[in-house]
Amino acid sequence: MAELLQRLEMLEKQNAELEAKLTKQSALEAKLKWTEEQLRLLQKNRFGFSSDKTNPDQLELFNEVENEANPDLPEPTLESITYQRRRKVRGQRELMLENLPVETIEYRLSPEEQVCSCCGGNLHEMSTQVRQELKYIPAELKVVKHVQSIYSCRHCEREEIETPVVTAPMPKPVHSGSLASPSLMAHIMNQKYVDGLPLYRQEKQFSRLGVPLSRQTLANWMIHGANRWLSPLYDRMHQLLLEKDILHADESTLQVLHEPGRPATSKSYLWLYRTGKEGPSIILYDYQETRSGKNAEKFLSGFKGYLQVDGYAGYHKVPNVKLVGCMAHARRKFDEALKVLPSSKRLTSGVAAMEGLQYCNQLYRIERDLKELSSMERYEKRLERSKPVLDAFLSWLKIQKQKVLPKSALGQAITYCLNQWKKLVAFLEDGRLENDNNRSERSIKHFVIGRKNFLFSNTPKGARASAIIYSIVETAKENGLNPYYYLRYLFEKLPNIDLTDKNALDKVLPWSTTLPIVCIDFKNLPK
Repeated sequence: MAELLQRLEMLEKQNAELEAKLTKQSALEAKLKWTEEQLRLLQKNRFGFSSDKTNPDQLELFNEVENEANPDLPEPTLESITYQRRRKVRGQRELMLENLPVETIEYRLSPEEQVCSCCGGNLHEMSTQVRQELKYIPAELKVVKHVQSIYSCRHCEREEIETPVVTAPMPKPVHSGSLASPSLMAHIMNQKYVDGLPLYRQEKQFSRLGVPLSRQTLANWMIHGANRWLSPLYDRMHQLLLEKDILHADESTLQVLHEPGRPATSKSYLWLYRTGKEGPSIILYDYQETRSGKNAEKFLSGFKGYLQVDGYAGYHKVPNVKLVGCMAHARRKFDEALKVLPSSKRLTSGVAAMEGLQYCNQLYRIERDLKELSSMERYEKRLERSKPVLDAFLSWLKIQKQKVLPKSALGQAITYCLNQWKKLVAFLEDGRLENDNNRSERSIKHFVIGRKNFLFSNTPKGARASAIIYSIVETAKENGLNPYYYLRYLFEKLPNIDLTDKNALDKVLPWSTTLPIVCIDFKNLPK
C-alpha cells in the first residue's frame, strides 16, 4: 500500500511538472506569435502602403453567395461589346494657365524675306502656329528706402514763435531697426511653415542671392513676427474657438533642445484644436512640454460641447464636454490585425479580423450616403441605418472577446473598441458630428511633414512662435487663402491698427469678407 501511495505521489509530481512545462511552452508560443505580429506590423508601417484602404472583394469572400444572389435576375443574353477610346478632355491646360501673366513673342519674316522662292511673288500670312511654355523667373531682392519728409514753418522760425513740425505719414515697420519687410517676413514664414524649408536652407538661398542673412537672424524675425503681430490674432481666434460647441483635438510629439531642466532628448508635444465642419475653420496649435491632460483642460477652459478625440485618456480631464471617439482608429486596428498575419493564413486565421473590418466599412459606407443631407436628416438616418449596425457590432465584439488572445493584434482591436464604445457611438447624438477624428489628423499632418524637415525647435520660445505661425497659415489655407499673400497683408496691416480692438482684428481674420482679393486662393476655396 505504501508503495502504491509513493508511486501515486511520484506520478502527481511528474504531472505537475509536465503541466508547468506545457503552460510555459504555451506562454512562449503566445509570446512568439505576438513578437511575429509586431515584426510584421513594423515592416508594414515602414515599407508598406500608408493608406488604410482594403480591397472590398477580399472582405466578401465569406458571404459572396448571399450578397450576389438574386433569384429575380433574368439569364444574361449575349451582346457585342465595342471599345470606345476615351477622348482627352480639352481645355485643362488653358484652365491651369488662365491666371498667369502672358508674354508674347512673335516670329515674322522681314519684308525682304516675304518673297516666293518659286515665282518671286509676295507672300501673305496664311496662319500662325502657337507654342506655350512656362517661364521661371528667379527670386530677387531689392532695397526699398522709405524717405519720410519733415516740415516746419519758416515764418514761425523767423518770428521766434513756437514752430510746429509736421511729418509726412508713413506706414509703421514690421520690425523696427531691421531689414525685414512685410514681404520678406511673409516669404520666410511661407517657406518654412507651408513648404517645410528649414531656415538653414533659406540661409543658403539668401547667400546665393548676395545677402548673407544668418539663420539666427531669420529665427529672430520669426519669433518677433509671431509674438508681436500674430499673437493677438491667435488669441482672438482662441476666443472664437471656445464659443463653438463642436471641436476636434489631437497631439503629436515635438523635440525642443533647450528646455529648462530637461534633457535635449525629451519629448515635448504640439497640441491641435480645431473646429468642426460647420462655420469658418479655426485651427490652433499649442506647444506644451508634456502630454498631460491638464494642458487640454487649460486650453479649453470655458468650452462646453462635444470634443472629438482619439483614445487618449488625458482628454477625460476636460470638464463640461462630451467626448466623441474615432471610428478610424478602431478600423485601423482591425486592418493591422489582418495585415500582421502571413498572407497564407489571412483566409483562415484572419476571418474574425475581416469581419471586424467589414463592420467598420459598412458604417463608413452609410456615412458616405448621408454626406449631402442636412444635420437633422443625417441624425435621423443614422438612427435608422447606423445604430442597427453598431448594435450588431457590439454583440460580435463581446462574443469574439471570449475567443481571442487579449495580447494579440485582434485582441487589442476588440479591447480598444469595447473600452471606447461609449465614445464610438456618441456621433449618433448629433447630425453635425463625424464618426471619426480624421479632420484633426489631416490638420496635424502638415506639422508632422514639416517636422521631418526641420527635426526640432531650439528653444521653448521658438516652439511657441512656431505653434502660432502654424495656426495662422493652416487656418488661412483651410479658409481658401494663399498663405504668403495673407501673411504679407497681415504684416502690412497689423502694425498700423489697434491690436486691442476686437473689431479691428475681426476685419483681418482668415474668413473676413474685407480681405483684399489678392489673398484669396481661388483654386482652393472651401467647398
